Amino acid sequence: MVQYNFDEIIDRRDTGSVKWHYFDDTIPLWVADMDFNAAQPILKSIEQVAQHGILGYTKPTEALYEAIINWHSSRYGLQLDKQNILFSPGVVPSLALMMNVFTGAGDAVLVSDPIYTPFMTKVEQNGRALVMSALKEFDGKYRLDLADIEAKIIEHKVKLYLLCNPHNPGGRVWTRQELEALLALCKKHNVAIVSDEIHQDLTLNGHKFTPFLRLAEAENYAHNVVSLTSMTKTFNVAGIKGSMIFAKDDALIKKISQQQQLNDEYELNLFAYTVMRSAYEDGDEWLEQALHYIEANIDLTISFLEQHLPDIKIMRPEASYLIWLDCSAYAQDNQKLYDKLREAKVELNAGVKYGAEGHLKMRLNVACPEALLREGLNRVSAAFSG
Repeated sequence: MVQYNFDEIIDRRDTGSVKWHYFDDTIPLWVADMDFNAAQPILKSIEQVAQHGILGYTKPTEALYEAIINWHSSRYGLQLDKQNILFSPGVVPSLALMMNVFTGAGDAVLVSDPIYTPFMTKVEQNGRALVMSALKEFDGKYRLDLADIEAKIIEHKVKLYLLCNPHNPGGRVWTRQELEALLALCKKHNVAIVSDEIHQDLTLNGHKFTPFLRLAEAENYAHNVVSLTSMTKTFNVAGIKGSMIFAKDDALIKKISQQQQLNDEYELNLFAYTVMRSAYEDGDEWLEQALHYIEANIDLTISFLEQHLPDIKIMRPEASYLIWLDCSAYAQDNQKLYDKLREAKVELNAGVKYGAEGHLKMRLNVACPEALLREGLNRVSAAFSG
């Protein structure tokens, strides 16, 4: 067994890192990548490819398909065959692709906010009508507002619903019952569903991830449902672009594939295929340790904020390493809230970027060494206490 050291502070400045692009000593607790070394099997697989010396055209191997199939079957009971799997450069490009698979120009696409920003931007950039339904907060958790979703579907003649499961930025792992209710509603009105499940493997202790496609197949609605996922968030390899599109209906798979052909966006690079196989075959030991460390950092963050900034409302995540914070007790203006933290040389994601429901909220990333997190939290406290 390899014992990974998540306490190690690795200098990422001057490496082209998006997260660490600063010219000062700002501590970045924002964009969703981790400050941890990748798993040894992944790094070793990359080294082996480089040492082989030939970096030519590459296609997915049978071993890769088998690794993907085994991972999703053993963990989530999602039964896939090779023909159910398509590859894509990323989940966000796949979201854009789905506009052309399920909708036409001007059609309405519904999302529930707050939501990961590209859910909104890709709808509008592709000439579709963006319709929003606010999530309801109850007992410290977000809930789907099914009544409002149905009303918006009827009013705007919605063709597609974009689901984020687990949810970003709120960290909800939607229960099977919640997903079944959403599925029934969309089926009733013949609304297609695309489920972004990129945070599935980061589901935290005490919660259970349910693949939406598994429910759709059981309800004979797989012809109108697609799931998107990737190894990139799970194993902290976002710099190696690569993701998957899952669908269980032959006609739908064909339609998606035809859309991919239009832009030649159906292949990954050699290193993406290599990393994906290595992650799904040998990455579980690293992932288990990483999740244990992340849970401890979540506990630390909540304890610190409750002690030093008790007026911040904290939404404890059920998945991922992102914590959603309501900072409305400390600011009345979104830009001033963001600037106050930047002046303290700590950066979080501004909640307003996630839709109207993100007003005066911030998203904090705890996937970093504990010492960095503590210093960042001290700076957050200084920003609000000064």
